[in-house]
Amino acid sequence: MDGKFKRALRHLLSSRNEAERAFPPATLAAIAEAITAGEQAHRGEVRLVVEKSLPLSAVWEGVSNRQRAISLFADYGIWDTEDNCGVLIYVNLADHKIDIVADRGINRKIPPATWQAICDTMTAGFVQGRFHDATLDAVGQVNALLRQHFPSNGTRPNELPDQPLML
Repeated sequence: MDGKFKRALRHLLSSRNEAERAFPPATLAAIAEAITAGEQAHRGEVRLVVEKSLPLSAVWEGVSNRQRAISLFADYGIWDTEDNCGVLIYVNLADHKIDIVADRGINRKIPPATWQAICDTMTAGFVQGRFHDATLDAVGQVNALLRQHFPSNGTRPNELPDQPLML
């Protein structure tokens, strides 16, 4: 069986129930709280998108996890923040992959290897079934980096929803 067919089958067989077991309502609420709390201390906007599987057309076209993350970064306006400080944490459950996409303002100060290290740590936690803790740890690391490089400069509006998006 070739790789494209295996991947398509994996995405086709991914269920909403599996996604909800990995990210139950209590976990989603805890993540939203962590994002909200973190954004009080920095100018960044953090968004978590969890996708159980890619649309089949994207699988057939060979869309990579990174390409999908960049597409969602644009689709949900994460790039369109006042200070160019949007960060997307993208989880693709069917492919068991995570990507972080940061806006150009952030990328000037935080190298890709730093984001990759957070993704790797998160992936390791997921392998152990620790979706809740691994995701909260990743959000905490992202918030710490944003606090360091983009500290809060007073009260500002929340530009993006803090609630994780389940696709």
